[in-house]
Amino acid sequence: MPPSDESARWGRSSASALAAFSALPPAAQGALWMSGAAVTFSAMNTIIRVYAHEVPPFQLVFFRNFFSLLIMLPWIVHYGIGSLKTSRLKLYSMRSTLSLLSMLCWFTAIAMIPLAEAIALSFTGPLFATAGAALVLRETVGWRRWAAVCVGFLGVLIVVRPGQVDLSLGATLALLSALCMAAGSLMVKSLARTEPAPAIVAYMVIYLVPMSLIPALFVWQWPPLGAWPWLVVLGVFGALAHLCFTRSLAVADASAVMPLDYLRLPFGAAMAYAVLAEVPTLYTWAGAGVIVASSMYIAQREIKLRRQKPAAVATP
Repeated sequence: MPPSDESARWGRSSASALAAFSALPPAAQGALWMSGAAVTFSAMNTIIRVYAHEVPPFQLVFFRNFFSLLIMLPWIVHYGIGSLKTSRLKLYSMRSTLSLLSMLCWFTAIAMIPLAEAIALSFTGPLFATAGAALVLRETVGWRRWAAVCVGFLGVLIVVRPGQVDLSLGATLALLSALCMAAGSLMVKSLARTEPAPAIVAYMVIYLVPMSLIPALFVWQWPPLGAWPWLVVLGVFGALAHLCFTRSLAVADASAVMPLDYLRLPFGAAMAYAVLAEVPTLYTWAGAGVIVASSMYIAQREIKLRRQKPAAVATP
């Protein structure tokens, strides 16, 4: 078959697949986007785990953002600088600062503790978000959600096993990363209401390239030649993961798609086993199960409360 015919056939197949995807209900589209985010996040984390002992984690953060920006440049050029016009620069700046702090903690944590353990601890984000809503934003949080938060943090104790094992710096950094990411995710949801998903990702990497270069310079060393292709792939997966995550929140309710974010644990554990021969401990699986169950209960409880509010307002 001539190359032109093959290209035309590929183009028709792509258009057909895109049309089929667009015809899906928003919840199904959001589920597929979030599943794609879980896969690409897991692949990105595996690369970090492999190369964190050859390239300093702070430097990996810079390369992840630098190559992500290169991936986003064609989109920026295609749509023009005008596509980045926004009135929400303050929120973008706050989100980028939290993202940088989260990345610095996360990349360092992955270098120190098994990947599955780090992922399990990252699931504490909804617990931090609920506690923060009550303590910082002064929102009303009932006893059921507070109980779920407490149970979730018991899951953290199962994973880190204080008393049996010293609380490691890696585990502490993973929890700090989850705290920053919880705040950042709330901002992403707010941005997704008015901003296109590619613009949200583009702004993040535009901000983070110069911001992440500063800490990287303090530990700079040139990566080995064989690491460079994987540093590029790291940036590609980083951009795709955040694009999928943001797109998922833009097309579907967070309550419908966020449970699929927990696929990062089985995907990440499988990749860590295949590449690094890491086997998660029973404590990691048990603790992760408690954390996930608590987080999902909180999400379902918040959905129920949101549905009850309009009814209460309508009642005379």
